[in-house]
Amino acid sequence: MIALILAGGKGLRLRPLTDDRPKPLVPVAGKPIAEWQLDWLRSNGDLERVVFLCGWKWERLEEHFGSDYHGVGVEYSVEETPLGTGGAFRKAISEKGVSGEDVVMLNGDIITDLRIEEMGKVRGSVAPRPVVTLLLVPYRSRFGIVKVDERSFVTGFEEKPAFPDVWINGGVYLGDADRLLADLPQKGDIERETFPRLASRGQVTAYRYRGFWSLVDSVKDIQEVERELASRPQGLS
Repeated sequence: MIALILAGGKGLRLRPLTDDRPKPLVPVAGKPIAEWQLDWLRSNGDLERVVFLCGWKWERLEEHFGSDYHGVGVEYSVEETPLGTGGAFRKAISEKGVSGEDVVMLNGDIITDLRIEEMGKVRGSVAPRPVVTLLLVPYRSRFGIVKVDERSFVTGFEEKPAFPDVWINGGVYLGDADRLLADLPQKGDIERETFPRLASRGQVTAYRYRGFWSLVDSVKDIQEVERELASRPQGLS
């Protein structure tokens, strides 16, 4: 298994934690986000190598991981100027010799206990095989909601409710790198350009997941993830 991890953003919402490091090196429960991701990927199968798609303070990533993480090869695809998510994936696939089906691609700020093999089973059950399969997770409001009756009386409150029938992009993809390459832009975003174009041709499928998943995009997110991880003595396995 090969994994491509987007790690090029400046993580502005996490400042000052990202003033001197890229977002994937921000610590959560005692270790960087990127280590949570690599340990999770290793627990999901035979991880051969990982490529960080990086820009901002990328040298810190190299200093931290070098070329090996517990027997997994670590490489770096460095952008001189921001290329967008689609351009970053295109550069890495082209320059790092990434090929074959079911390459794992993910955002560098996601922590989850998703079992990739289950995602792969669903992906493999579709014929013809899609170019890419997206992880979808239920939308959860970042705000509490107020319930009001027809007379405008407040009847209750619900803190950060989930909407189980509304799905959002979970930032983890299984894709055929060779087939993806034709639709990846030199510069631009995979979410705005590549996925809509592939979807219009019936080449994108979804894996809906209701388990643990979190975007780490603020200090409050870190606190919430740390509480969740503290309640899970088995970690993300």
